[in-house]
Amino acid sequence: MKRFLVAVLLAPIHAYQRFISPALPRRCKYYPTCSAYAVDAVREFGIARGAVLAGWRLLRCNPLSHGGYDPVEAQTLFRRRHAERPA
Repeated sequence: MKRFLVAVLLAPIHAYQRFISPALPRRCKYYPTCSAYAVDAVREFGIARGAVLAGWRLLRCNPLSHGGYDPVEAQTLFRRRHAERPA
């Protein structure tokens, strides 16, 4: 059930990536793009935390930001769901 909800919530992002984004000029100042970041965040942290991270990323992607490389793995707001435990 959880995978189904994630798939339903990510469907509009995937549709944007496939059909809308290719028709627009490249605007995202970050790598990965904001839409790819949102998908990665939801897959890594779940729906609620992933949505928070995606929203924060969208707020940071503006004309005043410098942009650059900003992967989900570099965020410091939440701990990982699948954190590696020491042996």
